[in-house]
Amino acid sequence: MTEPIAPVFHKVGNRRHEVVLSPDGASEWRRARVPGLRRHWLKWRGGYNPKTLERERRLADKRPLWWVLGLGALVVAVPFLPNSLVQVAAIFCIFAAINVVWTLIIGAAGILSLATMAVVGLAAYGAAAANVYLGVPWPLMFVVGAGIGLVVGGLLALPSTRIDGLYYALLTIGVAEICRVSISQIRALAPQNSSINNVGSFIPQDWYLQRPGLLLGFASAVGLLLAALLLFRLVNSERLGLLLQSAREDEEFSEAIGIDYKRARLHVFLISSAALGFIGAYYAIFYRSISLNVFSLDQLLLMFAMVVIGGLGRAEGAVIGTAIVVVIDRALIDLGPLRIILIAAVMIAVTLTTHRGLADVRAQFRAWRHRIRSERRATRTRKGGEVMPEEATEIADKQAIAYRRFDKRLRDRLKSLITPALIEEHRNAPLGPHSDDLARVLNYFRRGEMPDKYAILQDGPPHAWTYSVMALSGEPGKPPRVVDDKTYATRDEAYHAVFLLRVNDLLES
Repeated sequence: MTEPIAPVFHKVGNRRHEVVLSPDGASEWRRARVPGLRRHWLKWRGGYNPKTLERERRLADKRPLWWVLGLGALVVAVPFLPNSLVQVAAIFCIFAAINVVWTLIIGAAGILSLATMAVVGLAAYGAAAANVYLGVPWPLMFVVGAGIGLVVGGLLALPSTRIDGLYYALLTIGVAEICRVSISQIRALAPQNSSINNVGSFIPQDWYLQRPGLLLGFASAVGLLLAALLLFRLVNSERLGLLLQSAREDEEFSEAIGIDYKRARLHVFLISSAALGFIGAYYAIFYRSISLNVFSLDQLLLMFAMVVIGGLGRAEGAVIGTAIVVVIDRALIDLGPLRIILIAAVMIAVTLTTHRGLADVRAQFRAWRHRIRSERRATRTRKGGEVMPEEATEIADKQAIAYRRFDKRLRDRLKSLITPALIEEHRNAPLGPHSDDLARVLNYFRRGEMPDKYAILQDGPPHAWTYSVMALSGEPGKPPRVVDDKTYATRDEAYHAVFLLRVNDLLES
C-alpha cells in the first residue's frame, strides 16, 4: 500500500517587514506626544495577526527608526576615528543643519532663495563683532545671530512677494555678492584680512584643535543637527506645512477656499532665516573666527550640490547629499581639484537617473518594480482573457483578472451551444424539463450581475394579464427601465423573449 503524498503548499505573497510589537490585549494603548503639540513621536498602527489573531502594534512610519540608527551609528563611530575625520564629521553636521533649514525655504515654502550662506555669514559676523567689540558673552551670541537672521530674512522676503523663480534666485545671488563686497570694505568691522578672530567659544582655549575639543565640537554639532531636524518636523508637518502643501497642489484652488499661502510662505521664510542666523552664530563660535569664505560662490555651489544630490523638499535628502559632498570634498582632499569634478559627476548622474534625488530612490525603485510585475501579469492576460495589457496594470485586485479570463472562456463555450434546436427547445418548454446544454446556458444567465438584468413585469386586470420585459438598474431607489414596447399574452412567451434577449447579449459579447 502506497503512502499518501503530502500536499505541497506554495507561498503566495508576503507580509511586509515591519517593526511589530505584541502588547497585552487587556492593556490600554498609550502613545507619547510631542510636548506642546498633538502629534505623536512615532506613528503606530494597531491591528491583529491574520494567522494567530493576536493583537499587534506596527510601526507605520519607519523613518524615525532610520534616523536613530543612522545618527546613532555616527555618534558611536566618531570617538574611534582620527582627529581629521572627527573634524569632518562635525563639519558634516553643521552643513547638514544648514541644508535642512534651507530645505524648508526651497521645499516647503517654495521660495528659490540662494542667499542662505549670506544670511549665515551676516549673522556670524554680527554675533562675532558683538562678542569681540562689545563684550557680549558667547551664549548671547545665539540671540544676536537669530535676531540678525530674522531681520535679513524680512528684507529678503519683501521682493519674494513680487518676483519668483529664476528671477528671485538671481536677485539673492546678487545680494550675497553685495554682502561679501560690503563686509570686505568695512575695515572697522574686520580689520585683519576682512575676518574677525578670537571669538568666544564653549570650547576652552586649551582644547582647541585637540582631541577633547574636537569631540566636544562634534557633540555640539550633532545637537545643532537634531535641533534643525526638529524644526523641520515642527514646521513641515504642522499647520504651516499643511497650508503650503495644499498650495503646491493648486494655488488657485487654495486661494479660492481662503488659504493665505503667501503669508504662510513668509512665516516659514522668517522662521528659517532666524534659524540660519542661529546657525551662523554657532559657526563663528565653533571656529572661533569668521572670514569671507562663508560668502564665496564656491561654497554656495557646494551647498546647492548637496541639496540636488540628496533631493529637494526632504530632510533626509539634505542629510544624505551633505554626507556625500562632505566626504568627497573634505575626506578625499588628497585628490585636489579632481574632487570638484567628482562632485559634479555625481550630481549629473543623480540628476539623470533619479526623479527627486537619492532620498527618493527607494520609492522610485518600488514603482519601477511594480510596473515590471504589472507588465508581466498583463502579458499573461493577453491570451484568453478579456483584459487589455494596459488595463491590467491598473487593476489592483488581480483576482478580477482571473475571473474575467474564466468568464470569457465560459462564454466562448456557451456560444457554441447556441443552436436553432436549443432555441426551439426553450420556446416549447421555457420552465423545463431542459437538456444538459440548455441547463448550462440558463444557469449562466441566472448568475449574471444585477445591473441590466432582465425581469418580467405583470400588468393589467387579473383576468387579462399582460407581460412586458424590464431591465433592472441594480441601484437602490432607481426604478427599472423598459426594454421595448412589446407586450406578451402569456408568461411563457415573456420568458422566451427574455431568453432571446440574453442569448443576443451573449453572442454579441
